[in-house]
Amino acid sequence: MLDRSGSGYAGSAIASAVLFWLLYFLYEWLAPASMSDEYGRYLVWACVMVPITMVTALIIVHVYVKRFYLTGRKRLFWACVGVTLLIALLGRRVFYYYYTYPKYYPELLVQPFFYLPKMVMDLVNMSLIIALYSLIHFFKVYFEQQKLTETLQKENLRSELELLKMQVHPHFIFNTLNNIYSFAIQQHPETPNLIHGLSTFLDYNLYTAKQDRVALETELEYIRNYMELEKIRTAHRLDIAMNIHTPINGFYIGPMIILPFIENAFKHGVSQDTDDSWIRIDVSVEKGQLKMKIENSCPDSSLVNGRAPRSGIGLQNVKRRLEILYGPSHRIGLSKSGGAFLVLLELPNLAA
Repeated sequence: MLDRSGSGYAGSAIASAVLFWLLYFLYEWLAPASMSDEYGRYLVWACVMVPITMVTALIIVHVYVKRFYLTGRKRLFWACVGVTLLIALLGRRVFYYYYTYPKYYPELLVQPFFYLPKMVMDLVNMSLIIALYSLIHFFKVYFEQQKLTETLQKENLRSELELLKMQVHPHFIFNTLNNIYSFAIQQHPETPNLIHGLSTFLDYNLYTAKQDRVALETELEYIRNYMELEKIRTAHRLDIAMNIHTPINGFYIGPMIILPFIENAFKHGVSQDTDDSWIRIDVSVEKGQLKMKIENSCPDSSLVNGRAPRSGIGLQNVKRRLEILYGPSHRIGLSKSGGAFLVLLELPNLAA
């Protein structure tokens, strides 16, 4: 991909340079020729003067700038520019003195070869064209660099996002495999359901989660599969409810955004010492915004020094993913009160 983009940029730069010098050639030829009706004469003029200016500009912009100016050798750069401009002026002066003047203006042969006013005029005219070419070239380089930087930033964010996705569920898969192993030894009737649920879960992780966005219905079905696996593990000690209050078709979100909150609810909301643990999930879409409330019981045994547990890697992970996917257009709130832990999440629609 890098090679193709590099060659594409080189091709674009060459095309731009060719177009610039072609337009300059037509200007030097046709502008004076159309006023004097001497197309042959000014064609010769353009065929000499344009290449001299073009070669001078190409050397200065593509050789001296790269080798000297950008490497900090600025005195050498300006010295080389001065020598190159002087050589170009001599070339133009030779054309004037030995072709143009004898053929069209013999009276000007009384001027000395190094006629300063004419050389100053030529220097100004040539410098303006070189400056214009340099300006166009470096503006193009700047915008290409900006595009490349944006592309690299997006690729880096994409790589970071993929890495964060991979970090979401390894411990859950490990725990589920342990449960399956334990159930299989006991010949528990729920073993096939565990295997099927884990298979569905992994299918989503391996394929659907690689997409940039998924339908909200698909993500919620994934969450349901996850919760069914956890319910089998926790048996009768947990009451779970998911309430969808509005139509959600046509709404898209980043894959695996919701799961870390549900994992956190199971981790800190299911007590081993009580049968009344619960998790409530409320989902609605209002004015193009997903509003989700995830609330779970938070028994005293899950507190540390009387406080709710820290968010941990899982929630830090999802907060970073939300920043990458949504930037400032999302809202998230976490709070603990009255024996319950509450997550409020608002997300815009990622539909194209």
